[in-house]
Amino acid sequence: MKLRNVFFALAALLLAGSCAAPKKISYFQDAKSDTSLPQIVSEYKIVIKPYDKISILVNSKDPMLTNLFNLPIVNKQLGQMANMTYGNSYGLAGYTVDINGNIDFPVLGQVHVGGMSRDEIAQHIKNELVTRNLVNDPVVTVEYLNLSVSVLGEVNRPGKYNIEREKITILDAISMAGDLTIQGMRENVMVLRDMDGVQKIYRVDLCSSESVMTSPVYYLQQNDIVYVEPNKMKARQSTVNGNALRSSSFWMSLASLLTTIIVVIVK
Repeated sequence: MKLRNVFFALAALLLAGSCAAPKKISYFQDAKSDTSLPQIVSEYKIVIKPYDKISILVNSKDPMLTNLFNLPIVNKQLGQMANMTYGNSYGLAGYTVDINGNIDFPVLGQVHVGGMSRDEIAQHIKNELVTRNLVNDPVVTVEYLNLSVSVLGEVNRPGKYNIEREKITILDAISMAGDLTIQGMRENVMVLRDMDGVQKIYRVDLCSSESVMTSPVYYLQQNDIVYVEPNKMKARQSTVNGNALRSSSFWMSLASLLTTIIVVIVK
């Protein structure tokens, strides 16, 4: 009888251990009501880098004049092709920044835009047009075309997401990816960032408001990679080379079988 009770207890412990839920699920667990969150310290300005693609649209009171500074685009809708300029609903042509941070702009020639923000590029183009007496009242608009961040791992919709505004936070990226799955490790989210050809790795604890807000990767930059690792429970459920011995369900089934055998023998 004692032997049977011992095996029942062991089986119960195995079951409880396998069903134990991770403690760190909620975000910002250290945040309290009616208190201010830690001050954000990271840079949020996105600057243009080599191989980024941007669109530049010049407008003024004289559309015929400004068309000289806008790239033509091709309309392929309904099998028809026609050269068109900016200011329509068919899409935007763009400039790819070369390795030296330059673009070849109509009339102006080579223009250096590397290291500039979107607003700085627009102001620089505007100043050049006015200084050279090419356009008296230009309105210059700059948009990102291929800037993106990637979100991988234990999220509901992993993939690459476009950057369409000046600020995008790690929380924005996770939201676009449909939030973390319940198996995602919230206290150890990894962000990979290219810093002048060197990959740097940052760790963020989403359960801690201080860790999130004071992280240098709170504001993301183009080409950042956010990776959410699986928690220990998900890792235990995985198999290696088809070997199911690491699966918690396997051990639960084995414990149940052994308990049944012992009960039968003891009886």
